[in-house]
Amino acid sequence: VQLVADLVNPSFLAIDHSRRFLYSVHADLSYVTAFAIDVTSGRLTLLNRQETGGTNPVHLAVDPSNRFLVVSNYSSGSMAVLPINGDGSLAPRSDLVALLGSPGPHPTQQTSSHPHHNPFDPEGRFFLVPDKGLDAVFVFQLDVASGALVPAATPSVRAEPGAGPRHAGFHPSLPYAYVLNELDSTVAVYEYDSQNGSLSRRQLLSTLPDDFTGDNTSAEIAVHPSGLFLYGSNRGHDSIVACAIDETNGLLTQLGWTSSGGERPRYFGLDPSGTYLYACNELGHNIVAFRIDPATGSLTPTGRSVETGSPVTIVFA
Repeated sequence: VQLVADLVNPSFLAIDHSRRFLYSVHADLSYVTAFAIDVTSGRLTLLNRQETGGTNPVHLAVDPSNRFLVVSNYSSGSMAVLPINGDGSLAPRSDLVALLGSPGPHPTQQTSSHPHHNPFDPEGRFFLVPDKGLDAVFVFQLDVASGALVPAATPSVRAEPGAGPRHAGFHPSLPYAYVLNELDSTVAVYEYDSQNGSLSRRQLLSTLPDDFTGDNTSAEIAVHPSGLFLYGSNRGHDSIVACAIDETNGLLTQLGWTSSGGERPRYFGLDPSGTYLYACNELGHNIVAFRIDPATGSLTPTGRSVETGSPVTIVFA
């Protein structure tokens, strides 16, 4: 439909709740770009760019009021809030909060705070910030009257030393949150209280098969819309792990692994119906489609793929 060129390393994307505007962060830079979406053709028109007050913004999410964009500044260890104007463009930031704590033990990946993700919970009350550098998961609330960030009553929980929390996902209807740890290739299961944002860890599960001995970092996590299954991507093993979710306690059981169909799946996206999973193989330069079995959660390649340079994110309008 369209190739939007002349952009510097766009990475993660977000669409607002009206599905009329799209936002992109840019790796190693310091701003977010806003686009208008033509609802008929899907084509994008550049609106403006806005500084985040930090470097290497890696993730972004539109708050439930559709009035603010929250951004994780990976390299500078901070969270930014950018108001969204009525025309979808971005106003100068309303808040900037540094994340504080003790770095983890990894000599190169954990020298300082590295927030990597900031998804809102299903009720839109709080959002989580897995911090890869500090081995912590922060919890914030957004004050929509002022555009300021407010730490939860328990502002953070610690991960295992060297785990490197990267991305998080929520169960769509039950009080559980799941955090993917990049550096030790695990998923942490938390009981989640949506009233105060507190997290209580219940399980730690590997994203890898027991017989795998190579190097790996985990990247993406997603809970199926049915709430029955969870998926995670492995870079090194180059696979998607599927897990069953116990509806009584939120705990996970590994179901199996499916080749991502390429090298280093940095991201995968579930279509809104939960029928397909699309693996973005960053170094394989392809997007590979899988059909999800609604009864078992298993993945089957459809035979469809798209060749494209270094895919890293998909969002659906």
